[in-house]
Amino acid sequence: MQGTNDEKLLRMKELVAVLNEAARAYYQESREIMPNERYDRLYDELVELETETNTVLSGSPTHFVGYEVLSELPKERHEFPALSLDKTKEVEALSAFLGDTAGVLSWKLDGLTIVLTYDNGELSKAVTRGNGEIGEVITGNARTFRNLPLRIPFRGHLVLRGEAVIRYSDFERMNAEIPEESKYKNPRNLCSGSVRQLDPSVTAERCVNLIAFSLLAAEGAELPNSFMKRMDFLDTLGFETVERIPVTAESMPEGVEYFRKKIEHYDVPSDGLVLMMDDIAYGESLGRTAKFPRNSIAFKWQDEKAETILREIEWSASRTGLINPVAIFDPVELEGTTVSRASAHNISIMEELQLGIGDRILVYKANMIIPQIAENLTKSGRLTIPDVCPVCGEKTEIRDESGVRTLYCTNPSCAAKQIKSFDLLMSRNALKIDGLSEATIEKFVDRGFVKSFADIFRLSRYRDEIVTMESFGEKSFENMIASIDGARKTTLARLLYGIGIPGIGVAGGRLLSEHFGGDLQALRQASEEELQAIEGIGAVTAKDIVNYFADPVKAEALDDLLRELELEKEEGSAAEQPLAGKTFVITGAVHEFKNRDELREFIEARGGHVAGSVSKNTDYLINNDVNSSSGKNKKAKELGIAIIDEAGFLALC
Repeated sequence: MQGTNDEKLLRMKELVAVLNEAARAYYQESREIMPNERYDRLYDELVELETETNTVLSGSPTHFVGYEVLSELPKERHEFPALSLDKTKEVEALSAFLGDTAGVLSWKLDGLTIVLTYDNGELSKAVTRGNGEIGEVITGNARTFRNLPLRIPFRGHLVLRGEAVIRYSDFERMNAEIPEESKYKNPRNLCSGSVRQLDPSVTAERCVNLIAFSLLAAEGAELPNSFMKRMDFLDTLGFETVERIPVTAESMPEGVEYFRKKIEHYDVPSDGLVLMMDDIAYGESLGRTAKFPRNSIAFKWQDEKAETILREIEWSASRTGLINPVAIFDPVELEGTTVSRASAHNISIMEELQLGIGDRILVYKANMIIPQIAENLTKSGRLTIPDVCPVCGEKTEIRDESGVRTLYCTNPSCAAKQIKSFDLLMSRNALKIDGLSEATIEKFVDRGFVKSFADIFRLSRYRDEIVTMESFGEKSFENMIASIDGARKTTLARLLYGIGIPGIGVAGGRLLSEHFGGDLQALRQASEEELQAIEGIGAVTAKDIVNYFADPVKAEALDDLLRELELEKEEGSAAEQPLAGKTFVITGAVHEFKNRDELREFIEARGGHVAGSVSKNTDYLINNDVNSSSGKNKKAKELGIAIIDEAGFLALC
């Protein structure tokens, strides 16, 4: 880098402050204030400056492992310090690192690292990585992880590390069940926030899985001096372990390519690979630096970038009033797909990038999946933040939330807020009204046909006007009314989800319906204390429920809607739980259900639990190919667990 030593030191101070703030937000608060690519670029710049100046500033992120944890969870020092890994983006560097030793290449999972301790076969402790030396004790939350064995056949003191993750399929399913403005940003942030909850019932709803990636100790066992074989040992204990392959310096390119081909369809969030020396004793003999172990290294994908022109910032209003910026640019090819838009996140990030319409920007796919703006080559800074809402035209305001500037509409009657609410009510997991898209509802709101929930069921009043509207006719109108009438019979669980009570998703609606026996009036009169006594309802959610029903405007709207509905008994309610206490694992293709998610929901609605991997706690493995030689079938046969097809499963119900 050009410049005097003083200028370099000044730049280093700026970088330390920016990087530490970004890392603090990421690790402590489970939020991102800058794209990963930008963080990596600034980090690499700091490393280069430290090398040039032979100086390391106090607090430099290149020389400490993590961040002090900030929460009410108890803290504990790790038995084995959890260091971070040095990294590279060059395959050649991986080969050079390994030299003439054997190695193991695996996914670098993008979740939250957890250290698990088992004593006498029982899970005794779970602690987050924290700052590498001290973490947060989350044992109660870990017990709700979907695939984590609570009891294992090994009776000695066993310590392992794993990554708590939320799979993309589960993440997308959860996001599909909540309003647009409440949608989670990415699986990693949701997982971190879920694992570190003070209320384990919240963690239980979030589909967290644990994938083991390192065995630290197994007192009393004669462990082989092989990382690969120790991971195989964890397999035999019932843990889901990270996918891994053996490599040498010569086979490294093929190994990296093996994972590269799989990442697009890999269901677990990953931000690269990890290379570990297979010879454990040799790797440990190499020691460590102040921050990194010398027996392993991380590989981050070289992001394919493309230059394009920023054409527009689209401002999208939500039900809460938050107005989200989306960058629209000339289409480019990235990782085999055409990309023309990417989230601009918030005003703070747009200002850091100094965006302006017409700027030349570099875009990429974070982790080869999510479109992001990597860099602004022009940096015109000519972007205007709208002072009026794009939907209602009323004033906007910029709010500073924990150092992040965001844009909000100030109009409580903004149509966007109404439209999003109506869209939620009609969604698949609520009243399930087909033929009424968000765009159609927007037209009806603009014309004054729909002003409340109940108005959706009174659209037949406007038949003459609707059939003359663009893209509408007699047939479309009749189909729409038929769908609306078909939605009049519904369940309390669907209704509770659809009316948009904060914190109540599909599972929460079902939980409340079951607890109150389908009695909405009893629920409306329940106190916070009574609601908190329900397993799965925390203090915040209980308060939100009480506040919702206490709001006279919401209460009137709900009463009006109820005049149009007929609440039926909930299928699979507390009175009908044929699968209660049973744990299932699903593998292979399904035929009687649309997909595995639908089968999972079917099981859970009848009191059953679905795990991600086969263990001694599994009651049934559902696989239509009962004679398959798959790993799960083999494991089930070893443990004497019944393997049933869908017909056999349905017979249980």
